[in-house]
Amino acid sequence: MKVVIIGTGYVGLPTGVGLAELGHDVICVDKDENKINILQSGKVILYEDGLEDLLVKNFNSGKIKFTSSMHNAVSDADVVFLAVGTPPHPVTKEADLQYIFAAAEELAPWVKNGAIVAVKSTVPVGTGDKVESLIKEVNPASNIDVISVPEFLREGYAVRDFFNPDRIIIGTDSPRVKKIMAELYVFFADKTEILYVKRRSAETIKYASNAFLATKIHYINEMADFCEQSGADIRDVAKGMGLDKRIGNKFLNPGPGFGGSCFPKDTMAMAYMARQFNVNLSLIEDVIRGNQERKKRMAQKILKSVENIKSPKIAVWGLAFKEGTDDCRESPAMEIVQELLKSNANIVAYDPKAMDNAKRILGDKIEYASDMYSALQDADVLAILTEWPVFRTPDFDKMARLMKGKSIVDCRNMLDDKRLVPGFVYYGIGF
Repeated sequence: MKVVIIGTGYVGLPTGVGLAELGHDVICVDKDENKINILQSGKVILYEDGLEDLLVKNFNSGKIKFTSSMHNAVSDADVVFLAVGTPPHPVTKEADLQYIFAAAEELAPWVKNGAIVAVKSTVPVGTGDKVESLIKEVNPASNIDVISVPEFLREGYAVRDFFNPDRIIIGTDSPRVKKIMAELYVFFADKTEILYVKRRSAETIKYASNAFLATKIHYINEMADFCEQSGADIRDVAKGMGLDKRIGNKFLNPGPGFGGSCFPKDTMAMAYMARQFNVNLSLIEDVIRGNQERKKRMAQKILKSVENIKSPKIAVWGLAFKEGTDDCRESPAMEIVQELLKSNANIVAYDPKAMDNAKRILGDKIEYASDMYSALQDADVLAILTEWPVFRTPDFDKMARLMKGKSIVDCRNMLDDKRLVPGFVYYGIGF
């Protein structure tokens, strides 16, 4: 099938590459000429494990192309995916839909009759109605179907998740559209459930899912606080909880709070929608507030470990919001660093993939190390803020030789405190 992806970000690019790998003819559209030039040279513009190899393979075979021309891309497309950003509004925190609506209006004059416009971006309930109205307003003769196909790609695992989805949700009541989408996703027919629901239900599923997972993260963080005060060990508690199949062991790792491009904005958008519909979602409101406070408490925990040192040097391992990605948007690590900067601390940081993105945000407010060990030179404390596997098995003897102080604040519980060489003071989360 001929497929167009509008938007080449963390959703659009893996989706486009994945569909090309399945044999479809894919064109990715982006207004950013610089991005398109890079992609047209066969290079990636973001880091996702396994993405570059698949992009190069399908680009060289001609299965995926890149352009900034909406007209040339959509005029012959069977399915057009809208995968542009929906960032939080700076004031209301609702999802900002300006890019969705702009893309819909731009494609409207050129989209062929019978095409399907699939909204893959995370959008509030009723957005599909508005997109459909905008297209028909610009092009009254168009006979298109607007559907909702929410994305469930985890950053850092997007390629893996594309080929191994838990479910595929398609919001449409049209038998014709169901047949076409079944053909598009025929590869998954025997592998996962393809669930057809009302368009508004599909739009809600993504928000409801992310809000639930965010709540689970906040809950285990609160339990970790309880364990620290009561003498229990959150690692034991989380393992015991996770053995209950009704609960499961996912999202039960205590840490510095949730972040990234999805959970923060989606919980805020869900709360905003609830207020618009006059529905009380007090649990989600509490999760949002608690998660914001979490980062401040983690910064305080780090600063307490060096409270008797004037102008302490703090080494930071990890700046991305999670392992496997270079994305620093709403990263707990970045927010903790910014909180630490309010004190009189000197910060040297290292991240395996996110250094360039971090520099765009923090500039010269901190120092950037070339590797994880050079960040430790004369440091009074090490703060581990992102779960990169390389941080899990460090050379403790080397660390001891490099660091001036011997404190480690492990905000991800990555290290086994029993293995630390004598002389280190280890602070984990929840024990």
